[in-house]
Amino acid sequence: MRQTACAVTGHRPSRFKFKYSEDYSLCKKIKRAMFEQFKRLYDEQGVRRYYVGGALGVDMWAGELILRLKEQPGYGDIELVVVLPFEGHDAKWDERSKRRMDFLLRMCSECVVVGKEDCRESYIKRNCYMIDHANYLVAVYDNERNLRSGTMQTVRYAERCGLTIAFINPDTATVKNSGIMRPTP
Repeated sequence: MRQTACAVTGHRPSRFKFKYSEDYSLCKKIKRAMFEQFKRLYDEQGVRRYYVGGALGVDMWAGELILRLKEQPGYGDIELVVVLPFEGHDAKWDERSKRRMDFLLRMCSECVVVGKEDCRESYIKRNCYMIDHANYLVAVYDNERNLRSGTMQTVRYAERCGLTIAFINPDTATVKNSGIMRPTP
């Protein structure tokens, strides 16, 4: 029986009103909503394994929040899996962001690299890998607006796969759940 797991998807910082300003109140609200979803999934659904995609923005925040939750008493069995689209995906990032990613890679339970080169297919493969290994998806995404993006494609694939999805609105940080949990094979 496969372990109950959650994948995380969401936008890069450039898609948010606050861009890279993580001290902005909306960013803090989004992070708090994400943290509460991870905690709830652990407490109520037995989720122990969390998949993040290794991108700037939501992926990085999720990795850091999951590691913070793991440090709390009673949550030490959490596993963080960082799924990268290809080696060197962060080569053009600023130094601070590279250090944050390096920290996640050192602290994660597992790192999976799904592609060989910098191409659209590697990113799609990464997103599908996470959904194929999860029962739940936490998506920082406005499902009403249908913004065309990798996040939208990931959400649509998760819907087709029957995952329960917690949508965190990127403009308000409100949470809306949808879907029925698919049975664990």
